[in-house]
Amino acid sequence: QLQLVESGGGLVQPGGSLRLSCTASGFTFDYYTIGWFRQAPGKEREGVSCIRRSYGTTNYADSVKGRFTISRDNAKNTVYLQMSSLKPEDTAVYYCAARTGYYCSDVPLDFGSWGQGTQVTVSS
Repeated sequence: QLQLVESGGGLVQPGGSLRLSCTASGFTFDYYTIGWFRQAPGKEREGVSCIRRSYGTTNYADSVKGRFTISRDNAKNTVYLQMSSLKPEDTAVYYCAARTGYYCSDVPLDFGSWGQGTQVTVSS
């Protein structure tokens, strides 16, 4: 039902910060649990973070805990991923995805709607 568009990617030096945005069109954005995933060349897509619908409980991959923060503004139909202390291994295409369930998941197949991705490159 939703169309998702990621933005905010780019080139950043190690230790730097970026904020990714996932903006949705549709009338039921607040019904969806939103996940951020990333995929580096030659690697499988991995879950990065997730925010539940309703109560907004959040999940993070161990690799990004303490560095990334997910938040949502339902009034703006937007979910954010604030990334700090970026590392070269964070380099990937970042995707947002939506599922209708209440609970977060790091399994891509649990998400039915996907954006096209935004490239994040961490390099000096």
